[in-house]
Amino acid sequence: MSHPHHTVFDPTGRFLVVPDLGLNRIILFTLNAETGGLTSRHLPFGTTQEGAGPRHISFHPVLPYAYVVNELDSTVTVYAFEKENGRLTMKQTIPTVPSHVNGNTAAEIAVSPCGRFVYASNRGHNSIAIFAVDQQTGELSPIGWESTKGATPRFFTFDPFGTFLYVANEDSDTIVAFKVDGKTGELQPTGWILETESPVCIVFSSLR
Repeated sequence: MSHPHHTVFDPTGRFLVVPDLGLNRIILFTLNAETGGLTSRHLPFGTTQEGAGPRHISFHPVLPYAYVVNELDSTVTVYAFEKENGRLTMKQTIPTVPSHVNGNTAAEIAVSPCGRFVYASNRGHNSIAIFAVDQQTGELSPIGWESTKGATPRFFTFDPFGTFLYVANEDSDTIVAFKVDGKTGELQPTGWILETESPVCIVFSSLR
């Protein structure tokens, strides 16, 4: 592998999926549950557009689709996912920024817990792109962009209930909270801002 940026299990837990920015493809491994070993032999890999630079991947919670954010060309690619063999087939690629924006790199991607929306972060445009998910085809249509109220949003995540979205603005040293509109997918700033040093990741504990 050349430049792996993210590792995540598919919803079945059978495959470890790794977007490799350097190789410009998505690598899949099978997990040996007894030994913990991984193998990629004979598995298909996900292809990307030339120069896309796949960075992170997020699976739909119910439908057989996956969404990859491409860092270098600021796009999101929709894949059909075959859980039986791990095959990822490209269906659609859509920009994460308006057409007039230059000098941007995309970073994070997440499907909302309800499965109706996809979000992606833009470093340069300093925004969260918001997309609606077609519940039949899995394809995306743009809803809009919300400023992250800071610089270089490298990471974001939902709270465990999907009510709030938290953005880590790396270069402005802030974590900013947004309220998620469950009907439209739009984000509303709450006014809550945490000042911290170079935040790059946020993790919520599952303990109650």
